[in-house]
Amino acid sequence: MELIPFNESLIKTSIMTANRTLIVLFYGLLACSGWSQEQISLSGSIESNVNFYMRDEEIGAANTPQYEHQQIGTDTWLTLRAQLYGFDLGVRYDLFANSSLLNPTDSYTAQGLGHWYIGKQIGKLYIRGGHIYDQFGSGAIFKAYEERALFIDNALVGLRANYELSPTWTIKGLVGRQKNIFDLYPSFLKGLSIEGFKSFGEGKVSIAPGAGIIHKTLSDQQMDALAGSLAQYTPEDFIPEAPFNNIAATLFNTLSMGRFTWYVEGAYKSEEVFFDTYAPRTLWTGGQTIGKFVLDDGYMAFTALSYAGGGLGISGQYKRTSNFRFRTDPFVTLNRGMINFLPPMSRINTYRLTARYSPATQDLNEEAVQIDVRYAINKNLSVLVNVSNINRPKEEDNPDIYSEVYTQVTWKKPRKWTLISGIQYQKYDQELFEGKPGVPPVQAITPYLDYLVKLDQKKSLRTELQYMSTDQDFGSWLYLLEEYSISPHWIFEVSDMWNISPKHENGAGELKDLHFPTAGVVYSSGPTRYALRYVKQVEGIVCSGGICRLEPAFSGFKFNLTSNF
Repeated sequence: MELIPFNESLIKTSIMTANRTLIVLFYGLLACSGWSQEQISLSGSIESNVNFYMRDEEIGAANTPQYEHQQIGTDTWLTLRAQLYGFDLGVRYDLFANSSLLNPTDSYTAQGLGHWYIGKQIGKLYIRGGHIYDQFGSGAIFKAYEERALFIDNALVGLRANYELSPTWTIKGLVGRQKNIFDLYPSFLKGLSIEGFKSFGEGKVSIAPGAGIIHKTLSDQQMDALAGSLAQYTPEDFIPEAPFNNIAATLFNTLSMGRFTWYVEGAYKSEEVFFDTYAPRTLWTGGQTIGKFVLDDGYMAFTALSYAGGGLGISGQYKRTSNFRFRTDPFVTLNRGMINFLPPMSRINTYRLTARYSPATQDLNEEAVQIDVRYAINKNLSVLVNVSNINRPKEEDNPDIYSEVYTQVTWKKPRKWTLISGIQYQKYDQELFEGKPGVPPVQAITPYLDYLVKLDQKKSLRTELQYMSTDQDFGSWLYLLEEYSISPHWIFEVSDMWNISPKHENGAGELKDLHFPTAGVVYSSGPTRYALRYVKQVEGIVCSGGICRLEPAFSGFKFNLTSNF
C-alpha cells in the first residue's frame, strides 16, 4: 500500500522547481569560474543498461508488458561532480523506460534528477545538503546507500554536518526525509553519531568506539492511514494508541590487539507500529490469516572476531535479531523504505550455481552464526572452509531456515595457470525466502571447478564447470562456461545452464530438460566498458549484501555501458 502525500501536486511542483533551480545554480557556478583548471575540478560517470526482450513461454519469460508489447527497456544514470572554490557539487540524472527494476513483473517509466548535493569544508566543520549517503556503525540503525541491481536508493534528502572534535574523534548530525525514487517519504528523520579512535602500548592495541541514535517521526497522513487500518482489526489484535515517534540507538567498538580484531555492536529500537509478516491475525468472520500490524520494540546484537597470521585466517560472526524492522513508512514492503541495514550471515558466493540459493536477512527473527577458516599451505596452495547456519528461534515448527558448508582449494602456478575447486552443501527454506507456499526445503550439493590458463602475456582462457544435485525446486543443474580474454580490450564468453534432471513441468504438462545459454562480448577502452550478451536466465534469487529479491526468467539481449570521465 502506497500513501498519497497531502497536496501531492503542490509537492511535485515544488520538487520540480527545486530541481530546475539547482541545475541553474550548478551550471551558473561553473560559468562564473571561468573554467580555470586551478579553480575547478570536474568528473563524472555514466551507466546504462538496455534489455531487448524476446518472448519465451517455455522458460516462463512471458506475460509481462516488456515481453507482450514493449520489447525494449532501459535504465540510465548520468552523474556529474565538481569541486569549485572549495565547494563540492554533484548531480545525477536518472532515466527509466519500460524498466523492470522497480517491479520485475511490471513496467516502470520515469525520469528526473535522482541525486544532487552541495558541500563545503569550513575549518573543522563540513556541511552537506541534498542527497546524503552515510551510515552509523555497521548500518544497524541507519544506512543510506544505493544498490542499483535491486533498485535500492534510500538516500537521506536533507542536511548533514560533520565536526572534527580532535584528529581522532568526529561527531556527526543529520536531518531529512528518505528518498522515494523521485519523491520523498513523508516521515522525518534526525540522527546523531560520534566515532573515535584510541591506541595504547605504542600502537599495539587500539579501540575504535562509537555510538549513534536515530529519531523518526511519522507524518499526520501516515498516522491517519495507520489508524484506518487498525480500526478494521478485532479487539484481540487492536492497537489502541500508535506512537508518532520512536528512536533507534546503537553502541559499537572495534578492538585490535596484535593479530586479533574484535567488533561488537548492540542496537535497540523503541516501541513502534510495524507490519509483522508472520504474525497470526484474527478475522471478524472467525478463523485467522497471517500478517498484521503489531506494536513492539526490537533489538539487534552482532559480533565478529578474527585472527590473521602465519598463513592462517579465522573469522567468526554471530548475530541475533528480534523485531528490528525499521522503515520510514509502515506500509511499504520488500526493499522499499529501509532506514537500516543488517549484515548478512551467509557467505557471499560468486559462482552461478553456488549463488543460486541465497538467504535474505530476516529482520524480525534471526539467530545466525558463520565461521570462515583460510589457510595458505604455501605461496601456491591454499584451502578455505566456510560454515554458516541461520535459524528463527521463536519458531517451534521450523526454526532452521538455512545451512551451508562451503569448501575451496586454490592451486596456482605463477604466470601459468590457476585452479580453484571445491564443493558446497546447502539447506535452504525456499518457502520462507521466496514466498512459495508448500514447497519443501531445498537440499543441494554443488561441486565446482574454475581453471584459468594464461596462453601468453595478453591471452587467457578460463573454464567453469559446476554441477548442482538436488531433488527440489527445478531439480539438478549442470553449468559450463568458457571465457577467452585478450588484454586489455576484449572478453568473449559462452555458457550454458542445463536443467539435466528437471522437476518442474512446462506449459504442456511435461518435464523437459531445458537449456539456458548465454553468449557475449565485452570491450574495454580506457575508462569505458561495453558489454553485449544474449541471455536465457532461469527464475531465481538476486542478492546483494543479504538484501535479496526473486526475479522471473529472462530471455533476450542485454547491453551495458559504463564509463568514467
